Amino acid sequence: MSQIKYGILHWGPCIVKTQVDQATLNLLLSEGEASKEDASPELAGVLKNQFHYRDKDKFNKFMEGTFNLYNNAMKQWKETNEKVPSTYFLEKLWINFQGPNEFNPPHSHGGALSFVIFAKIPIELRAENQNYKGLSAGPGGITFLYGDTDDRCITNHSVFPEEGDMYIFPAWVKHWVYPFKSDCTRISISGNVIDRIELSKLKKANGKEKA
Repeated sequence: MSQIKYGILHWGPCIVKTQVDQATLNLLLSEGEASKEDASPELAGVLKNQFHYRDKDKFNKFMEGTFNLYNNAMKQWKETNEKVPSTYFLEKLWINFQGPNEFNPPHSHGGALSFVIFAKIPIELRAENQNYKGLSAGPGGITFLYGDTDDRCITNHSVFPEEGDMYIFPAWVKHWVYPFKSDCTRISISGNVIDRIELSKLKKANGKEKA
C-alpha cells in the first residue's frame, strides 16, 4: 500500500519568544523600580504593586528592533512575503511586582501587540515550581489560550519562564499568571503596542490630528 501524502496547515496566533540582553534588562529593572505611578486601576492583575514607567520613550530603540523581529517571524509563520504592519509604537509600559498569593486572572490587552518580559524569577519560586505536580504551568507560570477546547486542537501553551525571556503576542490573546506561596517577588514588565493606523485613530480621538 502506497503512503498517503499530507500537509499540515499553520493555524492560530503568532507568538514569538526571544531574549532581552542583560544591559537592557538591568535598565528596565532600575527604571521600573523607581516608578511610582500606580497602574492597578487600568490592569486586571490582583497585585498590590504595578506601576507605569516614568519615561517609556527611553526604550523606543530597543522596542523598535524587537518589533521588527516580530514582523520577520510572522512572515515565516504565515509562509508569505505579503506586507505586514511595518511600524509599531509603544503605547504603554508597566512593571509588575508579584508577591505570594497574588495572580493575574485570564485577560487580554488593548492595541495590536502586547509583550511580557520576565525580569526576576527568584530561586525560591523556581524550587516551588519544580516541586509542583499538577497539569498547569504551576506556581508563577503563564498560560496563553486560543480557540475552543478539543482533543484535536492545541488550545493553550503554558510555560515557566526564565529571567530575560520575552514573549510577544497579538494583544487579543487571552493569558493568565498563576499564584505562588513562596516569600519572594516575581518581577515582569509588560506593554501594549499600536500600529500606525491605531496611532492615527488615537490622535484623532484626542483632538491632536484633523479629521
